[in-house]
Amino acid sequence: MNTAIGTKEAIKRWDGFADTYASHHTENGDIHKEVFLNSVLFELMGDVKGKRVLDAGCGEGYLSRLMAKQGATVTAVDFAPRMLEIAMERTPDQMDIDFRHGNLEHLDLFNDGLFDLAVSNMVLQDLANVESALKEIYRVLVPGGCFVMSILHPCFITPESGWEKNDSGDKLHWNVDQYFYEGAYEQKLGKMVLFHRTLTTYINTMIKSGFSLERIVEPTPSQEMLKKHPTFEEDFRCADFIVFKLRKAGVESQSSWFSPIVP
Repeated sequence: MNTAIGTKEAIKRWDGFADTYASHHTENGDIHKEVFLNSVLFELMGDVKGKRVLDAGCGEGYLSRLMAKQGATVTAVDFAPRMLEIAMERTPDQMDIDFRHGNLEHLDLFNDGLFDLAVSNMVLQDLANVESALKEIYRVLVPGGCFVMSILHPCFITPESGWEKNDSGDKLHWNVDQYFYEGAYEQKLGKMVLFHRTLTTYINTMIKSGFSLERIVEPTPSQEMLKKHPTFEEDFRCADFIVFKLRKAGVESQSSWFSPIVP
């Protein structure tokens, strides 16, 4: 763990890891996105046809392409130059996606109120300054615009977490430690830099940025996915991911939680 590491180091490592990362992605993303996240993201986003959508941290671009196929006008931004190159290589010329290089912490390349919808799929844990990123995404949304974001579940994926196993290698239970540490740590797989923060910090920062919170989903595998990938049965023991649906002020939502109180 190293609190001195910032987003600049994360960008450097993602740029170097981009080809390996992309090699594990099909048209539906990697296996975890296919099993856990895609159906939840599209459920929370709703009908994207005709909407101006920001793919905030697009990676190799699979989600941008899926949204474009459903009729969205997609602008995709990522902080790793090599990742953007791969995204553009994989995107057919006739698919009109505007790929941009940029860091979500500073979206100066976009005017205020430019997008109807923003989605960030497994990105915010890669940024040192999540408050700046949330404020920027809030700024570029239209009033009443929606933001859907998925991250590693901060309650269970911590700087010191993993399976406790017996001598035979059987998984006994999931260990969690260093939950209240907030800062950078190195992921064991791929030596990528992640930035851990508590669930409290995430939610309070969303509220501070102006968003109201409409829904939270902790995805589990569907029966259809379990038939295809039976080993994911173990994910009913512990949540790996959490997904939020947020709303920018401007349109009342009867189902919203933690909405700012207006005197």
